[in-house]
Amino acid sequence: MRTISGRTDEVVVVGAGLAGLAAALHLAGRGRSVTVVERDSVAGGRAGRRDVDGFLLDTGPSVLTMPDIVADTFAAVGESLDSRLDLLPVIPAYRAHFADGSGLDIHSDAMAMEESVSAFAGPKEVEGYRRLRAWLSELYRVEFDRFIAANADSPLSLLTPALARLIALGGFRRLDRAVGSFLNDERLRRVFTFQSLYAGVSPQRALALYAVISYMDIVGGIYFPRGGMRALPDALAAAAVDAGVSFCYGETVHDLERSGSRITAVLTEHGRRIPCDAVVLATELPTAYELLERFPRRPISWRPAPSAVVMHVRLARCGADRTSQPCLRRRMETNLRRTDRYGRVDDRPVATGDSPHRDRPRPRPARARSVHCSRSGTQPLPQQGSGLGSSRHRLQRGARGDRRGPVGPGLRPGLHDRACGHPRRLGTAGHARWYSISLAHTFAQTGPFRPANMPRGATNAVLAGCGTVPGVGVPTALLSGRLAADRVTGPVSRSWSSTSTVTRSDRR
Repeated sequence: MRTISGRTDEVVVVGAGLAGLAAALHLAGRGRSVTVVERDSVAGGRAGRRDVDGFLLDTGPSVLTMPDIVADTFAAVGESLDSRLDLLPVIPAYRAHFADGSGLDIHSDAMAMEESVSAFAGPKEVEGYRRLRAWLSELYRVEFDRFIAANADSPLSLLTPALARLIALGGFRRLDRAVGSFLNDERLRRVFTFQSLYAGVSPQRALALYAVISYMDIVGGIYFPRGGMRALPDALAAAAVDAGVSFCYGETVHDLERSGSRITAVLTEHGRRIPCDAVVLATELPTAYELLERFPRRPISWRPAPSAVVMHVRLARCGADRTSQPCLRRRMETNLRRTDRYGRVDDRPVATGDSPHRDRPRPRPARARSVHCSRSGTQPLPQQGSGLGSSRHRLQRGARGDRRGPVGPGLRPGLHDRACGHPRRLGTAGHARWYSISLAHTFAQTGPFRPANMPRGATNAVLAGCGTVPGVGVPTALLSGRLAADRVTGPVSRSWSSTSTVTRSDRR
């Protein structure tokens, strides 16, 4: 594995998103002096926040999976997860709603999920679910250590027995067909495949190896930090400060000082010069390449994932609806294709967002005594931003008039629009072409074919974040920070593995 040569005692991390925070913690734990430069006033990056009239909204990820990876990040500086973050298991993991009016509670516990599947689709589907769960667990075991949590210098480095095993498991089939080989009920297939949307690819186009996202949700379990998802970057930043990491908030990096091929200092717009031996650019890819003054060449243009508009609402009451509630449409693939290829915005969202349950209420103003929680709805949009003008109106119309609208069924009473996250805001935040997920996880943008975390143009610069390896998502962003640290210092042994995660999950 290639690493930075020469001194790496002083490291500057540009960007305090989850990847930047993870890189800072791993580097600090390995004895490096680390300075993090962040243009915003708080840490978090895409795990953003927005406060409206006293309501504290998470504008990025809504739940957490794979807490072992979070624990590993804290352990890099001798901290424990329990001492820094209060994680609450979400039971059921979520509740799926379908166009025919049916619904299904999704559980990470195997026995509870078998009972749920039997009541929903009949006992014949239970055996298919058991085989699917075993396949998902094996797929995760094979993929994690070798393909997800490891640096690769070239595609040739992946030619190992693990790749042969991944091929034998059907990892390079299409996701919907692979899951369909276990389940006959079309609705159940959608439950175990819609997670590929998190990676910016529809289930009909995604590779089966992305079923590991379904594993993280449905086998590994879903958690919520007390205080909201913003509690995660806050806890990571606090642990970094206690480990000696310096933070410069409200500072935008505008240039990199060089000596030959090495970066010697980071320069901010406020005139600050921060000397360094190495730089971790945990920014959006276009920003990183602009700072490096070098954009990679490739025969096929990068393909961003579709963008999205998100509406946050407050409800007069939540009732029993306490979990994430995806609305899985029968025409999901058709609508996604129209959005992606033709720039048409569907009247109904493909998948929708999150509602805090009673153990994780949103803080609210004292005067809003009847408001119990907030909920988010998501509307996919074309990559180029076509149809943006009507997107908010469509979300609002679906939320108020459709019992299967973007904030869940039967929620028209007491619904109030609180905030609307629009792709145009992403453009001002440095997100290229307004995309909200980064690059789509197509085959040509997966693994060693994704933008490398050791870019050309500087011998002591490393990339981190969802645009580089291993990809998008909270667990993968944290892993990206660790992989970047490995490029700076060389890899170190870890105290956990994918096998321990699977064993712990299957005992539930």
